Order: sequence, then structure tokens, then C-alpha cells
Amino acid sequence: MENNQNTAGSMKAAVRSRYGPPEALSVREVPMPTPGAREILVKIHAATVNRTDCAMLTGTPFVYRLFIGLWKPKQATTGTDFAGEVVAVGDAVTAYRVGDRVWGFDDIGLSSHAQYAAILERVAMELIPDKINYEQVVASAEGAHYALNFLKKVKLEAGQKALVNGATGAIGSVLVQLLKHRGLHVTAVCGTPNVERVRALGADKIIDYLQGDFTLDDERYHYVFDAVGKSTFGKCKPLLARGGIYISSELGPYSQNLFLPLFTRFFSDKKVIFPIPFNIKHSLQTMKKLLEEGRYQPLIDRHYALEDIQEAFRYAASGHKIGNLVVKF
Repeated sequence: MENNQNTAGSMKAAVRSRYGPPEALSVREVPMPTPGAREILVKIHAATVNRTDCAMLTGTPFVYRLFIGLWKPKQATTGTDFAGEVVAVGDAVTAYRVGDRVWGFDDIGLSSHAQYAAILERVAMELIPDKINYEQVVASAEGAHYALNFLKKVKLEAGQKALVNGATGAIGSVLVQLLKHRGLHVTAVCGTPNVERVRALGADKIIDYLQGDFTLDDERYHYVFDAVGKSTFGKCKPLLARGGIYISSELGPYSQNLFLPLFTRFFSDKKVIFPIPFNIKHSLQTMKKLLEEGRYQPLIDRHYALEDIQEAFRYAASGHKIGNLVVKF
């Protein structure tokens, strides 16, 4: 194993033994991982606390437990994304070397809310472009992956109209920017304090949900993207033009967004698509290119120290966060 430091000893990590609220999580000294033959050891410089992390902490929705542990978490340490520096590599690793700056994401967990993490070489990760810092790149992973999977499901054309509910979230803030890059007219829904921030993302029209119900808008859209899952197809259906498409980031009441795609395919002129996410590697490659070209700017709300991770999870679960919450190491 190639390395530039002693990998023995201990490190700080956010750990838990059960599913539960943020109070189930604590920062402790734990043994530092030793990378296996096909793993790299990464010194974590930044991670985020995101919606996927919240689901991993609480074990909800229950179906998620089929992947992360049915009755208790398979991984004691939380964290699904990271940006950091390779400090050791396993004997069979060929794609990375000590000193590389790397970032990655895995929606079933990477134990990255820690000072160090052992990451399998096959995990979706990329080298960090020059001039892009750890915080920028880690804030371009989780939400961006889900946003890109929204857009993979539709055939966008310049001049079309799209509405994004939750335009200040980790998913919504990416959607607004990428839709504008594709030449669409974008209406963004957000609260009063964030109107100017959303305008800076490129939105053509802004609806302040604190001033009125966005579903009463008199425009008709080719797409309604509910990036926070706080509405439903039934409520948004009047917003859609004939042949329009509704996509939500959540399952919806009674998991309706899993069944409505089949129903609307045959019985409605307005469709529902559920964006099952896949191909994280492609998402990271896409965002890497956009960052390098200066065509995308991640939205970052707050920074936290690892010791304050409980508070980061509480804020992430509150529904009030803007863009990304970055944990700095």
C-alpha cells in the first residue's frame, strides 16, 4: 500500500448505532480506517449534510432500509459525499494516487462525516478540477445528481416553459441554472427572503409562495419540477399545458408518484414521471465539466464544523435550508 502518512491511530467521526433524530448522532474518536487492496484512504476536507443523509439517519422512507440496513444502520458513520485528498492507496488501485484531490457521492453511504474515509475505487468519484475548491465541488454532488436525473427523463427544447418549485434547494438551484443553459423560460418558486438569490441564478420569473399560491399562476408550462416534494400532481395539474409533464423529488402522499406515471400514461393528456436516479458517475462528470467551464455555481447556505453536525442535521431536516450545508474539516 502506497501512503504518505501513518494510517494507524484514531480520528473523529459522526457515529450512531440506531436510526433516529439528530440526537442519535455523536462525534467520537474511532479507529482510523486502513484501505483495502481496492480502496483509497481520503483525508476529508469537506462534505455536506443533505436530504439523503437525513434519510440515512432516520431510516425513512422505510424502503430505503433495504439498502442501508433493515433494523439498524450497516454503517455507523453518516455521510454520502466528500471532497478531499488521497493519502494512501491499496495495492490494486490503478485510477488514483497519493496527493490526488478527489470528490464523490454514493446514495447508500460513504461514512464520510469523518476526518478520513476508506473509499472503494469503483465508487462514483472524480478528480477535482484545478481552481475549484473542496466546498464548491462537494456542493455539486448530491442535489446536482438528482437534478440531472430529472432532466434525463424529458426532452428539453429551447423556448419551452418550466416551473421549479423549491428553487433555492440543493436540487432546485441546480435545475434553475441547467434549464436556463438549455434555453428554457424558467419560473422559480421561493420565499420572500430568497427572491434576489434566485434571480441571480437566472430565473426569468419568480413566484413568492409567501405572497400567494403558485398553483394559481395563469401561465401554462411544459414542465413542473417539484424539487422539494411539497406539492402534488393534482394541485399542479392546472399549471401544465397539454402534454405537459410533472416530476417530483418525493414519493408523494401514499407513494402516489410511483403509480401515477402508469395511470397518466394511458388516462391523461398530462403526464407524471418519477425520476429514479441512476449513473452517479455520469452526474459527477457532467457537473465537473460545468464547473470547469464556469457555467454552474453551487448554492451554499451555511458551514459547520464536524462537532456541530447535530445542528446541521436539524437544519437540513427543517425544510428551510438554502442550497447546501457544508461540513468543513
